[in-house]
Amino acid sequence: MRMRLLLAAALVAGQGCAPDDDGFVFWHNRTRPAQREMVQWRVAAYEADHPGVRVQVVPVQNDAYKTRLRIAAGARSMPCVFTTWGGGVLYEYVRAGFVRDLTEPMHRDRYDERFLNGALDNVTFEGRIWGVPVDNVSIGLVFYNRALFARLGLHPPRTWSELLGVVGRLRREGIAPFALANKTRWTGSIYYMYLVDRLGGAETLVSAAARTGARFTDPVFVRAGRMLQELVRAGAFAEGYNGLDYDTGQSRILMYSEKAAMELIGSWNLQTVRAENPDFYRDKLAFAPFPAVEAGSGDPSNLIGTVGDLYYHVSANCTRPDDAFRMIQYLVDDEAVQARAKMAAIPPVKGLKLEDPALQRVFQLTERAGRVQLWYDQYLPPPLAEVHKETVQALLSLSMTPEEAARRMERAAERLAADQPPQPH
Repeated sequence: MRMRLLLAAALVAGQGCAPDDDGFVFWHNRTRPAQREMVQWRVAAYEADHPGVRVQVVPVQNDAYKTRLRIAAGARSMPCVFTTWGGGVLYEYVRAGFVRDLTEPMHRDRYDERFLNGALDNVTFEGRIWGVPVDNVSIGLVFYNRALFARLGLHPPRTWSELLGVVGRLRREGIAPFALANKTRWTGSIYYMYLVDRLGGAETLVSAAARTGARFTDPVFVRAGRMLQELVRAGAFAEGYNGLDYDTGQSRILMYSEKAAMELIGSWNLQTVRAENPDFYRDKLAFAPFPAVEAGSGDPSNLIGTVGDLYYHVSANCTRPDDAFRMIQYLVDDEAVQARAKMAAIPPVKGLKLEDPALQRVFQLTERAGRVQLWYDQYLPPPLAEVHKETVQALLSLSMTPEEAARRMERAAERLAADQPPQPH
């Protein structure tokens, strides 16, 4: 295993941010055709305006990208420009000295004021800014087939009890209530995140992660696991969910074929479905917030997601940092913002006017939210995020009890706290 990792690191080292007299390397994970073309279009515009600079663009599929970036960091061969979701993953790279401080260029000409309130929170540590929010406002929503719901006389559930009722009715009709492709584990964890938030409120996860009072063995985390398993036992998920691949569209295929009625996923789904299946987008796709939990203390307006998906960074070893930052600005300039909005994305900039009613509603939900909590797998430090994904997948497979999952998370958090300082909040 060690030999394979060393070989991989050596291969990546040749593709990172090596000194280049006429340009730099840029990695991203926007690999769907429209997204990839968008990035390439703005890079080409930058190169046309800066004829002495060449940008080598390397798109990598989502989960492979995460692995490749970790290997590049281990080989100390980060690309000049790269993307993350901010939070704990980014903080690890910052703490290790892999990321360039962008505070000065972000403050220059008040460029930081271009972005929505909260858009910089996930890339700001100890008062310093380490990234630029570019692509999209992404929040977790319950997407559903409104034509199918209307045919069955169903309404999007507003409470947990209503959700269980909808699950039961769809099962009786022979339709999987939820499409879930959880092979990569982060998709299933969205259910758990929302349950913790609805039960315990926005500060529950923050306090447990920062070791400032809450613990992962507290009743709220155990109860969230029990409620998740209640869904499993009710038959809420399409068969084989822990083995289906989200990146290849297996959950969406279930939605398109009406073998599943709902999917809890990020609002980037609007952009994806509109590009893949415009008829389904126009005639059938609708969404609602995750339901409230009766007797829970969380604010039902809270959202799981990010106001700045994705963030773009300049590596510390980049030999052309000024050029790299200017290139990032092209990715979220006025032309890029308008084009992204037409692609059903919501760039995190102020003064945005959206013609699509669905996008406008996502924007309004975000503005009205009591809090937008970054996805746990990005908010938590990477070792703890991995345990989170592993335990949630085990909960979904009914191979681990909620109590044991909570204990495993708490043990991992204790070990991590003993080894390093907590992430600043």
